[in-house]
Amino acid sequence: MSMRVAVVGGGIGGLALGAGLRRSGYEVAVFDRDTDVAATGGYHITLDQRAQSALERLVAPEIVRRLLASGSALRMRDRDAFWDRRGRLLGHGPDLTGSASIDVDRITLRTLLAEAVGEDLHLGREVSGVDQRGTPRVTFTDGTSVTADLVVGADGTHSVVARHLAAGPTSRPAGIIGFSGRTRRTDLSPAEQQRLGLRSSMAIGPRGAALYIGYLDPVGNAALDAPELRMSVTTGPTYIWGAMFPESARTDALRDLSGARSQGALLDRFRDQGWAEHVLEVIARADPSSVAAFRFNAASTRAADLVPWNASRITALGDAVHATPPTAGMGAGAAIRDAADLLHHLDATTEATLIEAITRYEARMRERGAEILTTAMKTVRLILATDTTLGAAATTVATPLLAAAARLRR
Repeated sequence: MSMRVAVVGGGIGGLALGAGLRRSGYEVAVFDRDTDVAATGGYHITLDQRAQSALERLVAPEIVRRLLASGSALRMRDRDAFWDRRGRLLGHGPDLTGSASIDVDRITLRTLLAEAVGEDLHLGREVSGVDQRGTPRVTFTDGTSVTADLVVGADGTHSVVARHLAAGPTSRPAGIIGFSGRTRRTDLSPAEQQRLGLRSSMAIGPRGAALYIGYLDPVGNAALDAPELRMSVTTGPTYIWGAMFPESARTDALRDLSGARSQGALLDRFRDQGWAEHVLEVIARADPSSVAAFRFNAASTRAADLVPWNASRITALGDAVHATPPTAGMGAGAAIRDAADLLHHLDATTEATLIEAITRYEARMRERGAEILTTAMKTVRLILATDTTLGAAATTVATPLLAAAARLRR
């Protein structure tokens, strides 16, 4: 009899695992509380070569081709730029010419993966708990339950499964609240279109205010020129931005707003902190319905602190274990790599060696999680460092000097 696997959570990692298990002949069921896979938070994610290679292990080649046809290739955009709050250029990121990474709409990727999971995806099923006394059991909020040989928690930052395994939360607030939105490039003034260019950029000011502007063009910069396979929800050059402020009573009050009110309050907050009006145009001209708030959560950057439980027939992956702030753009990719690695260890195992396989998988996941968290937290700590008296003063003094140096280099 084939191994029965229950996957709790139908986000990117859970669907990737479900697709891989189904393709390899396992008896799998993926459960998610959402009733529509397209009704998902987040706007775009980055998949590096490692994440793409993991996906190739999990899904059919045709799914990978459709993903590439719907993804924006980083190698086709200009080098990233760094700005100060006045819009003065401070420097550039590395040359992306040789990058294999792609950006893709989260909705697009989730829809593709859900298709690969097929009828093994069960929507509208919210999990209330798990039990590993005897055969692992998953219980739902409607009172029903299922059993499986292996249960995998892919249920995100506030994972029910990981909380059960760790006897407590596996992450904590990182100290930053983010606000995201979408702005079509053509909605910006010609001057701002020219300044921002066909690239992503980042601006950091005093007192922990930061603005990341991602550039997404799945049509003009398609990783695979196959229009007949394209299914991206973004159809023209778009800036997908993220505003960041340190957690505080004032910042928390912004989380209660939505739409145009949230947009206006964000603009006022940046203006109060001396940001130039043209730098804020990307927020001011965003689609108001796209503006949303979210808290940055993070697990420990120490590998030894991750997976603080003994291996069993219940495990977890992705943000359930190594919750990662979006500042590295690696969280979803890491969850996909977790899924491929778990499948790799399961493929050559039997019931007698299942715990050994889970032990090896969790050891690898600790290292992988610590690596991406260390990268992501560098930016978080830099932003928070500007929210001190010394940090704010240093930022105010240093950025004009860096801008002057950048002008001389040109």
